[in-house]
Amino acid sequence: MIAADFRPIALSLPEVEESAHMNHPDFRVGGKIFVTLGYPDKDHGMVILPPEEQARFRQSYPKVFAPAKGAWGKRGSTTVHLEAVDRTTLKRAMEIAWRNKAPKDLL
Repeated sequence: MIAADFRPIALSLPEVEESAHMNHPDFRVGGKIFVTLGYPDKDHGMVILPPEEQARFRQSYPKVFAPAKGAWGKRGSTTVHLEAVDRTTLKRAMEIAWRNKAPKDLL
């Protein structure tokens, strides 16, 4: 997977808008960020998962997913190593992140 593959997956989810935060492209639903591209570097993205899902993804794919540094990681911010993730796994993680942030009327 490369960074160019990340964007269309995020934008395929309902009512997602691309924006930017701290000089990184991010993707929002209902005004809330659920994924970011290029964090912490160009080789990574980030998904914001419920902590129990973060633990599950980390255990199942230890070379792909890791908690972000500091308090953000403890609250579910999870880095994704783009070269190591496949499209299906990334889409599944993005869908979970999207559901976690989407307004209830979209679910």
